[in-house]
Amino acid sequence: MSVADPQIDTPQGSAGPMFDAEEARHARSQRIEGIAKWALPLIVMSLTIWGWHRLVVVNEIPHYILPRPGLVVQTLIEDWSTLYASLLITLQISMMALLVAVVGGVGLAILFAQSKFAEMSFYPYAVILQVTPIISIAPLIFIYVESKFVALLICAWVVAFFPILANTTLGLRSADHNLRDLMTIYRANRWQKLIHLQIPSALPYFLGGLRIAGGLALIGAVVAEYVAGTGGMGSGLAFRILEASYRLNIPRMFAALLLIALTGIVIFAATSLISHLALRKWHESALKTER
Repeated sequence: MSVADPQIDTPQGSAGPMFDAEEARHARSQRIEGIAKWALPLIVMSLTIWGWHRLVVVNEIPHYILPRPGLVVQTLIEDWSTLYASLLITLQISMMALLVAVVGGVGLAILFAQSKFAEMSFYPYAVILQVTPIISIAPLIFIYVESKFVALLICAWVVAFFPILANTTLGLRSADHNLRDLMTIYRANRWQKLIHLQIPSALPYFLGGLRIAGGLALIGAVVAEYVAGTGGMGSGLAFRILEASYRLNIPRMFAALLLIALTGIVIFAATSLISHLALRKWHESALKTER
């Protein structure tokens, strides 16, 4: 009795068409997902704007209560010079606060990674800064700091600082223990471990914290401007919103809110792009994998 040839059970060449069909199905699914990624948000936004417009028109709502979307855009164009100057002030405060938060947060995280006693001494105070609402301590900051700009910067920094510190500290402590032991065997000192192992391991955590801190810096700047509540030169978008509310210029309020929202989107997109460019060639979170 002869042993059956295992290739007889499967018709020759049948695996090829099945594999090609699966590849075609997967490619089609990827194309649909790529289109839906952009099309669905645009459709939802278009329907929302259309519904907003119809709500105002059908109910004949006055523009000083709820303006039409077209009127908001028209106001944004007409008041662009005023709003753009305020946008630059808010953006300057946000970016400077984010920069200081990155420098201070990363530096302190490295100190914590090198010294357990330093972490035990200072980390609780960082937590206190994080859990204390900025709106409650901002008035004190404006009392003790003479420069309005510096006070705004401090308020925005307080909000943006902790995500950088916490995420970077976690990343520095998340280095592979096997690699850490290997470097110990090869007699690497603590700075060599930090530069060649801990910092690369902490990079994804740091970039995740950066995306969070970018939006929080903008929020901190806007909240601080609300608390400051002063006009004149150096007035940001929050003051323009307050000014428009006092004058019942609701279209300008919506225009300023639109600028703040767009600024937050741009900051998030920029930090996400930085994260993608830094991680795309080596980290799992940025690599394109098949489902």
